[in-house]
Amino acid sequence: MPLKDLPPDARPREKLLARGPGALSDVELLAILLRTGIKGKGVLQMAQELLELKKNENDSDGFDGIAGLLHATADDLKRIKGLGPAKRAELVAVLELSRRALAQQLKERTVFATPDAVKHYLQLHLAAKPHEVFAVLFLDVQNRLLAMEELFRGTLTQTSVYPREVVLRALHHQAAAVVLAHNHPSGTVQPSRADEALTQTLKTTLALIDVRVLDHIIVAPGEALSMAERGLL
Repeated sequence: MPLKDLPPDARPREKLLARGPGALSDVELLAILLRTGIKGKGVLQMAQELLELKKNENDSDGFDGIAGLLHATADDLKRIKGLGPAKRAELVAVLELSRRALAQQLKERTVFATPDAVKHYLQLHLAAKPHEVFAVLFLDVQNRLLAMEELFRGTLTQTSVYPREVVLRALHHQAAAVVLAHNHPSGTVQPSRADEALTQTLKTTLALIDVRVLDHIIVAPGEALSMAERGLL
């Protein structure tokens, strides 16, 4: 149904202004970004198709839902009929704004004053990658973010992490502490024995240059686990 045929209080934009964004469904919020549909496909239908988008046409485990959509690339979005370059660019820009807002928050405040923000930040960067990525958040003496770097990339099951390279990057940033992070493309965030062993190796190695390992966070779509909170540091 075209938006103009809906009652005024049921139209997404008017509903948001009257009742706040929390009153809207994912489809309605997305429809506001899209603004218009195309002939034969209303904007709400287009928004629903986007939320059901798969990473590839033959994959049953794709970009389903709003969290997955945030990891879609401009090329992924080309598969939605009627979604032109301008609308694709706007959707990708929303994700980048989210990343930058979280990065700014982590640079202005001590990381562990907002632990959930750290997890969300890492999920936006790592959770949807199809291969394992090992990243490090480099922190200053007040535990504020200096930089995040993806240092190593592996297969779906393992990645090679070189402690010497982590040490060199920590020295480069003059970091006082780090948060280690990697993703599990399998979808589970439970740490493996190898994850625990790697954490201890890096903790020992970085201690030699007076850099503390504050946490090792494992992320997957919709989930994040802190090894520090589990007592595994």
